[in-house]
Amino acid sequence: MSDKPLPLKGVRVLTMDQYGAAPYCTMIMADMGADVIKIENPATGGDFARDTGPYFLGEHDSLYYQCFNLNKRSLTLDVKSPDGRDVLHKLVETADALIHNMRGDQPAKLGLEYRDLGKINPKIVCGHISAYGRDNERITWPGYDFLMQAEAGFMSMSGEPDGPPVRLGVSMVDFMTGTMMAFAATSAIMACKTGDAIGRDIDLSLMDLALHQLTYPGIWYLNEGLVTGQVPRGAHASVTPSQLQKTKDGWIFVMAQNPKFWDILIDGLGRRDLGADPRFADMAARLKNRAELTQILDDVFGTKTTDEWIAVFKGKLPVGPVYGIDRALDNPFLQQTKMVQTVPHPDRPDMRALTNPVKLDGGRVPSKYAPKLGQDNDAILHEIGYDAAGIARLRAAKAI
Repeated sequence: MSDKPLPLKGVRVLTMDQYGAAPYCTMIMADMGADVIKIENPATGGDFARDTGPYFLGEHDSLYYQCFNLNKRSLTLDVKSPDGRDVLHKLVETADALIHNMRGDQPAKLGLEYRDLGKINPKIVCGHISAYGRDNERITWPGYDFLMQAEAGFMSMSGEPDGPPVRLGVSMVDFMTGTMMAFAATSAIMACKTGDAIGRDIDLSLMDLALHQLTYPGIWYLNEGLVTGQVPRGAHASVTPSQLQKTKDGWIFVMAQNPKFWDILIDGLGRRDLGADPRFADMAARLKNRAELTQILDDVFGTKTTDEWIAVFKGKLPVGPVYGIDRALDNPFLQQTKMVQTVPHPDRPDMRALTNPVKLDGGRVPSKYAPKLGQDNDAILHEIGYDAAGIARLRAAKAI
C-alpha cells in the first residue's frame, strides 16, 4: 500500500443499514477511506446481521456480520427519541451522506429525506436503498435479494431445462445494488465538494437493479420477443461451446467465444476433424447442433482430469475449473493475489476475510474488523461536542 491518502479520506458517511445491500455499499466506501459511522438501534441489538449464524464472535457479533462491515465505526442511537434525533442532526451537520436500506415508506416517516436533512446540511446526500422504490404502489413492501432473482427472471434462466428455477448461490442483487449506490453516492458527494452542487436524494431499488442487470436477454426480449430460458450445462445463450464439460474427475467450463478459440479448442483436444464437420462449421451451426457437440466434447474431456485439461489450455483458451468453496479459497493463486487477509478481531485474533478487490497503486486496501455494537459511542459523541456528562445523560435516557 502506498503512502497516498485513501481516495475518500475526509468524507463522512452515516449509515442505517441491515444485512446486505447498504452494508456492502458503505463497506466499499469505508475501504476507500470514508469515515463510515454505522448507526444502530440499541434496543434491538443493532444490525440483524450481528445475530445471523451459524458462527458467532461474542454477543451481537458474527462472521456473517463481519463480512459486510469492515472498516466502520459503530454508534448506538435511538433515532426515534428526542435526544437521539438531536444527536443524529448534529452528526448530519458533519456528514457528506446518509445511506440506508429501509422499507420504502420509512425515510419520510423518520425524516431521512433531503427535504428534512437538507435544512440541517444543504450538502448532505441521502441514499435510499429499498426493495421496490419510494414512488410506486409497492412502497410499503418488504423485500430481499432472492425475491428479485425470482421476479426479475434470473431464476428462470438458471439451472437445467428439465429442473426447477435456480437462484444464484450468493445475494448478487444485494451486492450489485450496494456497488451501484456506492458509485452514485460518491459521485454526488464529489459534485458537492468540487462544485456548486448541493445535496440530493438518490434512490436505488433492488428490483430496478435486478432488471437493469438483465442486459442482453432483456434487450433481446424488448426488441425481438426472445424469451431466454434455462440452457443445458449453464451455457451461454447464443455461443457454443461456452459451457460446462464433464471431465474424468469433475467439470471444466470452456468458453470458445470466437472462431480463434474454437480452433485452439479442437487443436488442444486433438480433434481437428471437428473443424471440417459441417455440423460445427461456424458459430451458427455449432449453436444449432449444441447437443451433439456437447456429447462429443464430453467424450474427449472425459479422458483427462480437470487439472490436466487446465494444463493443456491455460493461457491459450478461456477455461476454468469448477471448484467448491474449499478449493476456491485454498487455491494457491490467492497467495499471489493476496485476496485473503488476516483481520485480527478481539474474539478471534486469526480471523481471515476476503480483501477488497480494488488495488490502489498496486497494493491491497487494509481492513479493520467490523466494530462491536456501540464500540465507538464515546469517541463519536465527543467529536460532535458532547462531554462526559452529556454522554452519561444520553445513556441514562437510553438514547444510546
